Amino acid sequence: MVRHCAILAAIILIGLALRFWQLDSKPLWLDEVLTALFTMGRRYEDVPLNTFFSLTALDRLFTFQPGANCSQIAQTVATESVHPPLFFCLLYSWMDWLRPDADHWVWALRALPAFFGVGTIAALYCLNRFAFSPAAGLMGSALMAVSPFAVYLSQEARHYTLPMLLITLALTGLVQIQHDLSSSKLRPIVWLGWSIVNVIGLYTHYFCILALIAQLVALLGWIIWRRQSISRYGWGAIAFALGGITLSYLPWIPTLLNHVSRPETDWLIPYKPDWRDRLEPLYQTLVNWVLMVIAIPVENQPISIMILGALGAIAFTLWLIWRVSIGFRHLWHDRSNRPSMVLLTGFTLCVVVQFFAIVYFLDKDITVVPRYNFVYYPSVCALLSASLVQQGSHQREQNRKTGSSIHHSAFIQPLTRTQTIVLLAGLSSSMIVIHGLAFQKSYYPDRVAQTLAFEPDKPLITVVSYRSLQEVALGLSFALELKKLYPSTTVDDRVRYGFVDRSSSYMKVWQGIPNLTQPFLPPINLWIFASPGMRTKDYAQRLKLFDPSSSKQRRRLSCDIDPDQFHRLGFPYQLFRCLPKNDRSKPSESPKE
Repeated sequence: MVRHCAILAAIILIGLALRFWQLDSKPLWLDEVLTALFTMGRRYEDVPLNTFFSLTALDRLFTFQPGANCSQIAQTVATESVHPPLFFCLLYSWMDWLRPDADHWVWALRALPAFFGVGTIAALYCLNRFAFSPAAGLMGSALMAVSPFAVYLSQEARHYTLPMLLITLALTGLVQIQHDLSSSKLRPIVWLGWSIVNVIGLYTHYFCILALIAQLVALLGWIIWRRQSISRYGWGAIAFALGGITLSYLPWIPTLLNHVSRPETDWLIPYKPDWRDRLEPLYQTLVNWVLMVIAIPVENQPISIMILGALGAIAFTLWLIWRVSIGFRHLWHDRSNRPSMVLLTGFTLCVVVQFFAIVYFLDKDITVVPRYNFVYYPSVCALLSASLVQQGSHQREQNRKTGSSIHHSAFIQPLTRTQTIVLLAGLSSSMIVIHGLAFQKSYYPDRVAQTLAFEPDKPLITVVSYRSLQEVALGLSFALELKKLYPSTTVDDRVRYGFVDRSSSYMKVWQGIPNLTQPFLPPINLWIFASPGMRTKDYAQRLKLFDPSSSKQRRRLSCDIDPDQFHRLGFPYQLFRCLPKNDRSKPSESPKE
């Protein structure tokens, strides 16, 4: 037992190291910037809009503002975002406790989700120990520790690891409830704990609603499958728990209904959908399942590496399916495992069905990004690890019959070759994620910043057109990376940044830019970010820019479009060159993206 605990501690330490390694090395992306604003005590109105500002102003914007309470944070999140408030309240308190400086605030922002990710390792151990065996508990915690998907979520300053932890705890409680119903026992503390965990989850992420529905469907499915006779006290406990959860969530339901109708999630709606958009969720789901176990560095790589990586991932996946299917069958043959298998499999299938219902009935393709699979990843990890343990036990039994194996305790089992390969694949994949070669940040803020600053000897002005806080946050993610490329002593003399409202039309953007004062003389590089559908021909061919050297108030610099410098990484951005009147030099070129 001591050795068993030592192994569990070692697994948790490995998971801790993986989640905190290079935690702040990758750029903040759009959603993380929103997290930073809310948990710094900031609001939409605190961002300088419709003016040019120096990048040093970012230090003030992302400085923690003490004195707010959870009610104020919840109000900000409810009005300026479409998420429940609990995670942001917890993260605000965390930042208030740490009070990080300008060099460490990104690490502090991501540290709390990383700790929640570590907690999920221990929670998965408890789930599998109660559902299957101590050996399955160790394997489950090990898989969670080295999973590239879990490491990726843990290094995001977002509310994914906390609900994943809560769902794992809820499933652990559900397994206990299942055992109690089988033996006609009633432990109020189990029902109360399960209810509280689910309520906390509902105030953390809306997808916990899907998890709660799936838990109930899985439990009822097991009752029907087992033809289990439930006492009136058991049904009463179920009704009481659901009533308590519903009453606890009633205050937030009006906000939930308001969020459902908001446009912030419209990016999930396919643009001009056709038959391919109906098929994409199917293979995207399959790819997302593979990423739970192995991640290959195929993003932004040469086509040859992409093909080899994809073939390697397919080969590994087919081999893993073969090995796991053997273990799953033997796991089913042991009647003591069947209730937990039915429960966890039912939960997983119910969540997947709900995902496809959202995709095909609400036209929101949530399979386009893998992160939403946090809802059912704990059950997948539990079943996968239990199957691997059972496959190993079957192999050892075969060896014992042939006289080539020795007896081991139920708590400690040596790793089989299959288990070793799976864990090493996960560990190497996590290293790939840590070094930014897989699960790369959306919209690639670091790459965009390098493109913007491709001529560092010239003054740089960047204009981001916006219609929502999300687009402002996207622009801030580029600005944060751009700031890293300039020495602190020269950034004020080289760079200006601005957000211009395009709510009415782009004509307002073109007309508004000349009215924003700026200190630079030509030559100037002026970059304009537009909406995703824009092309080079949709931009104005010439823009005007404030001329600081002119005594005439209406005098403006002319900036001509450079058709060779149009880029698109999710959002298009176009270069305009503001040259002196007598300068007829040919525009320089940079690598296209």
